[in-house]
Amino acid sequence: MGWWSSWRRETAGDRQAERYDESWETFLEVRKAHAEWETAYLMFDEATGQDQIDYAIFILEAAERKYQIHLKHAKSLGLNRSQM
Repeated sequence: MGWWSSWRRETAGDRQAERYDESWETFLEVRKAHAEWETAYLMFDEATGQDQIDYAIFILEAAERKYQIHLKHAKSLGLNRSQM
């Protein structure tokens, strides 16, 4: 019975480590997506011609959507603002 309990502890530790890794990766992705959104907003703010404005809007909308997706994933993992 000793090998079973040690195996269960190792497995539980592995799962806990995987959850920590996923939380950390999600945290980094949220921060990266937020930085991309800020960059897209600045690009939109500095766009001058119609083509640049259209492109900046497209990039800004994509960055906003990516940020929302990562925030939704973080919420599903139980991460909150204080952990971000």
